[in-house]
Amino acid sequence: MNTKIRYTALGLLAVVALYTGFWAYFSPTGWYANFPGLGLSWLPQLGPYNEHLAKDAGAMFLALGALTLIALRSARNTRLVQTTGAVWLVFNVLHFSYHVQHLDMYGTRDQVLNVVFLAALVLLAIVLLLPVRSVREGGTR
Repeated sequence: MNTKIRYTALGLLAVVALYTGFWAYFSPTGWYANFPGLGLSWLPQLGPYNEHLAKDAGAMFLALGALTLIALRSARNTRLVQTTGAVWLVFNVLHFSYHVQHLDMYGTRDQVLNVVFLAALVLLAIVLLLPVRSVREGGTR
């Protein structure tokens, strides 16, 4: 893997974390009713609204966003990037595992989108665990 791929993976994860985190923390009822946006709504099917839970989810995503932004600024620091990837991987595997067990709550389109988006987040986290390819003479990272 090269650093451009690291930047891309970290950037996408940061966007997801900050988008979700700011929305959930600062507008928990709007987030609950309308997440992920774009005319879709995936949370009401999972149970009743709980402000505390919504704000805690927002705070957790903001924390992930902060860690990811720090790693993005130091994308050549393998230990930091891999730690960030490991943190995201733990969250994303558990998050994915929950949702694939509860897909029956959704129509086909939302089932597919849940699996695709959540699997993509798992893959982005895995990418961060890969070491940077060593540079040969004349090559770039």
